[in-house]
Amino acid sequence: MDVNGSSALVTGGASGLGLAAVRGLLDAGAAGVVIADLPGSQGETVAKELGDRVRFSPADVRDETAIGTALDAAEEIAPLRVLVHCAGRGGAMRLVGKDGVPGSLELYKEVVGINLIGTFNTLRLAAARMAANEPLGGDRGVCVLTASVAAFEGQIGQIPYASAKAGVVGMTIVAARDLASRNIRVCTIAPGTFDTPILHRLSDDVRASLASTVPHPSRLGRPEEYARTALHIIDNGMLNGETIRLDGAIRMAPR
Repeated sequence: MDVNGSSALVTGGASGLGLAAVRGLLDAGAAGVVIADLPGSQGETVAKELGDRVRFSPADVRDETAIGTALDAAEEIAPLRVLVHCAGRGGAMRLVGKDGVPGSLELYKEVVGINLIGTFNTLRLAAARMAANEPLGGDRGVCVLTASVAAFEGQIGQIPYASAKAGVVGMTIVAARDLASRNIRVCTIAPGTFDTPILHRLSDDVRASLASTVPHPSRLGRPEEYARTALHIIDNGMLNGETIRLDGAIRMAPR
């Protein structure tokens, strides 16, 4: 599907993978892109830097009203035909801590709430808007979700994040089948270790160690590589219901 003349919603679009997707969509000719990110993010600053075709709509992806407002903003620009959902968070937790205390149920709920329930909430609301579009090149819309290689090989301490991202993977084929009658495609990208602001908090030695575990290319992934994959999904009408690992052939060790 050609994004020219259409609008897009990018969650988590103020930084990292989401920001790269925003830039990629603008370069591809989208009429406008709405960044949905947390109120405390750099979304407003980023939108101003990127120009008149970008708007910022503060939102927690679990909030139906806030996501609805972001979708309204996109439809004010042009028909909404693209969702790139990058919003998420991590959270380390052992099932049983060193002191013998069970892992935090509240942390588990928080991580699953943002990564899985937030994905479902954003997907359902965006798809309902897309379903009202006239078909364009056979599609009314395309939704690109974000999982992680942790969905397949979650490491020790990643149980909240890994199970949430596994849920996104499981959601993908079902959503694609469900929305097929509406001419809406759904795919998911499962990145490996990418050079995002989260990793910038780590030391150079730790970052180098992470990069060395990637078979080829033996480096961290670049956000623009995620964006190019998202744009290819949007463009290629036969990509539907698929989760694409974007990971340099990495297979995560237990720890």
